[in-house]
Amino acid sequence: MRIVTFGEIMLRLAPNGYYRFFQTDQLQATFGGAEANVAVSLAGFGEDVSFVTRLPEHMIGQSAVNSLRYFGVDTSLIVRGGERVGIYYLEKGASQRGSLCIYDRKGSSFSESVQEDYDWEEIFRNADWFHFTGITPALGGSLPEICLHACKTAKEKGIKISCDLNYRSKLWSRPQANEIMSRLCPYVDVCICNEEDAADVFGIKADNTDVNSGIIEKEAYISAAQQLQERFGFDSAAFTLRSSLSANDNDWSAMLYTGGKSFFSRQYHVHIVDRVGAGDSFAAGLIYSMLHDNSPEYSIEFAAAASALKHSVEGDFNRASVAEVERLAGGNGSGRVRR
Repeated sequence: MRIVTFGEIMLRLAPNGYYRFFQTDQLQATFGGAEANVAVSLAGFGEDVSFVTRLPEHMIGQSAVNSLRYFGVDTSLIVRGGERVGIYYLEKGASQRGSLCIYDRKGSSFSESVQEDYDWEEIFRNADWFHFTGITPALGGSLPEICLHACKTAKEKGIKISCDLNYRSKLWSRPQANEIMSRLCPYVDVCICNEEDAADVFGIKADNTDVNSGIIEKEAYISAAQQLQERFGFDSAAFTLRSSLSANDNDWSAMLYTGGKSFFSRQYHVHIVDRVGAGDSFAAGLIYSMLHDNSPEYSIEFAAAASALKHSVEGDFNRASVAEVERLAGGNGSGRVRR
């Protein structure tokens, strides 16, 4: 099986531990970005995965490419050009202080992509799955049309398409997101989101639910998934369900709606090391399990477990193996030392 993901990889700059910005004079420099995170997770699961983006030819751009190669992601289709790698600054939250993300990605190589940069016929040669997120068209310019062309080409070739809505208010408005994602989603087979994404982009709300107070109403999520499916014809709709008890402690679970039935994972109480990329590791787990024709019950358990483990890993990239995910999905979450 071959998977293609499409999006922007950024330089991530973050203070060590729980320091606030410039409380220390050191920033950790790593790389990350939604679709790149999915690609790394899938490569870690042993899948053949290509990441498609546009990066400058200078040393920082090459370092981003090298970071993906390290994990076994195919980078041969990455377009080189432009002048800068997008940056995001992350200050990790603790206790009642939430995390803070600041973007510096305007004018990045990827955001200046044009249609001619990407030969989708070649990119999708022998591909079985295509994944992108709402972040990519949110970057504006030609990217909404590039995403649309990619989706049309993938659909013509019978390639499964998944999309994580991933609404980012710092990148575009709700009306903009609604307009563009309403054009893209009819091509999508598997929609991934949380309750806030569905409400922000499409006005579809999970009633009687408050993630800040920990209230999760399962029937409301089933209704939201049904509304999404009816509007766009998705084969499947998956929700991540997060109850934020504090910046450090969350309850985490997920739901998959497919074939007219809903399937809920077990709930994990996670003590957070780094939550960035958790949704991407969920998407990767779901894609992996669906590609291997696992049951809906197994698929949602595997995806939720993969994401729960990501909360324990520093950086954007998940470093969990299939065996580790299967162990947790099977109920072994004690965290005891294995010898």
